[in-house]
Amino acid sequence: MKRLTAIMALASLVTATACGTTGKTETAQSGGVYTTIDGTKQINASAPTNPFNPVGSVFNGYNGMALAWPKNDPTDPNQFYPAIARSWTVAPDGSAVVIRLQPNAKWSDGKPVTSEDIRVSIGLAYSQGGTAYALDPKAAGAAAKIQVLDEKTIKVTQGANHSEMFLNNLLSTVVVPAHVFGPLLPPDFWKTLKIAQGADGSASERAKSVITGMADKVIAFRPPQDVSAGPFVLERVNPGAALLKRNPYFYDSAAVVPDKVKILNYTSNEQIWNYLIAGKLDNAPFTSVPTAVMDRIRQTGGSRIVRGYSPVVTSLAFNQARKPYDNVHVRRALAYLIDRRQVTKVASPEGGTPAATTSGIHAKAAKAWLGEGFDSLAPYGLDPAKAAAELKAAGMTRRGGMWAMPDGTPWKVEIHVPASFSDWVSAAQSISSQLNDHGIDAKVITAADYTLYLGDLAAGKYGIGFWLMGLGPAPYNIYQRLFGQANGWQMFGGRLKHVAPGTQGNWMGGPETAEVAGMGRINPGELTARLNYASPDEQKRIVGTLAKVANEQLPVIQLWDYVNAQFVNTSRYTAFPPDDSEALRLSSGVWMQLGMIKRRQA
Repeated sequence: MKRLTAIMALASLVTATACGTTGKTETAQSGGVYTTIDGTKQINASAPTNPFNPVGSVFNGYNGMALAWPKNDPTDPNQFYPAIARSWTVAPDGSAVVIRLQPNAKWSDGKPVTSEDIRVSIGLAYSQGGTAYALDPKAAGAAAKIQVLDEKTIKVTQGANHSEMFLNNLLSTVVVPAHVFGPLLPPDFWKTLKIAQGADGSASERAKSVITGMADKVIAFRPPQDVSAGPFVLERVNPGAALLKRNPYFYDSAAVVPDKVKILNYTSNEQIWNYLIAGKLDNAPFTSVPTAVMDRIRQTGGSRIVRGYSPVVTSLAFNQARKPYDNVHVRRALAYLIDRRQVTKVASPEGGTPAATTSGIHAKAAKAWLGEGFDSLAPYGLDPAKAAAELKAAGMTRRGGMWAMPDGTPWKVEIHVPASFSDWVSAAQSISSQLNDHGIDAKVITAADYTLYLGDLAAGKYGIGFWLMGLGPAPYNIYQRLFGQANGWQMFGGRLKHVAPGTQGNWMGGPETAEVAGMGRINPGELTARLNYASPDEQKRIVGTLAKVANEQLPVIQLWDYVNAQFVNTSRYTAFPPDDSEALRLSSGVWMQLGMIKRRQA
């Protein structure tokens, strides 16, 4: 699977010969060169050192810094490790956050990190839009007021519509130096922003256009050199790797052990496997690995696997605007015919656990949210007899040992999957084989690449396709995957609207409301939207309802819950995060900031 996170995401080697900050050669330095890959992107040697550029030569935790790093708690998205922000205080009603910066934080050119840097970073984030920096004043959780209280303290206030995700989105802000990126903001930017967030329709729309019109300029900006507030600064990059050297001004330099970091490029999972087998990587984030390859990696000296929680789930999703998938009995029948244990064993034996049921949530988080309610969900275990009953209830008929549509025409199931995702391809082949064994004519169709796959999926060209879901920890983000834009629910001017199947990205095509046993008629999109601003107690009640909707209506069949299986090699470094550490989904650069990586003693 050519993907290292969720979605997920994600050559030749650079020979390190330059000196570090002490002027000694690398072989003489005590910290050594830490070698890894970036699980979020591949290297583009021509990309600028600009974190707003999606392929930029900025690597999170190394030369790229945020206000804070998420702990990835299963149910609380507002748990963070400090980074540029040393601490923060949230108003009792959640309306504002006061952020205090690291007192000793400096950029790699020796200039101090100040509140003005944060203010400029926030201004530039508005040009990209979304989350805390949505320009629509009605958007829940939009930052409305930015106040510099002193050189190291800044206050950010929400607009009128509060969101439980405001702190999470705010602390995730990328931080850039004002003395480098500041000129990208027009002199009257803050005045324009105020107008954009105002009530005057025509003036507000013009101001919004000015700010969103900055986006391309911000993305394309090429700083003359890398100026980093992280533990490292980019030294050089080529198509095979990026080499970063220590930032002597990093606020907690004593916690960082390696002198340099080498981030290798990759073009496929197979290349990462070869790096691991050769012992070239000190760490690799989650990578799909078949059993035979895993056995070879384990034989490499110093190789270890560290496992932790990952909120991501793989599912088989239905386009309910296409027959026969508009019939819930057909979807349930397929759930009863798929042996999820076998699928997981074939597709992701080390990086996944078979889904216990379909709830819309990774099992670990689901148990925390639902408590005893988790056990009340229908498990849809392998049961051909129940599947046959469901198909008959849908009007399907069996002729010559094969199931046919209600009108007698052959039922041909096409399972679509991107060719580059090796675990998904293996899973699709396993499912196809299982369905054929039970009289359903099924085959796998691959798309050339993931971008093409997502485009065709959004265009409604597939009846069944693979879909990542459960993208927590925020319950709003989790259920947006099932009851958000892909299923027709969209926000327009701060108001929720359900659009027709096949329009504006609605490829799942589910009904706007559904009858749920014991609950009556439910609008799952409205409930999902409420998760963005509901209190924790109300969130728990809503999650319980949406889990039941997902379980009864089956817009998807949950196949396996990912396990964050990471590879580490202790030949050169030790003190990696242990199993189940909250830091496991963060980069090695953040581990270094937290003092977790130590040089192995001879």
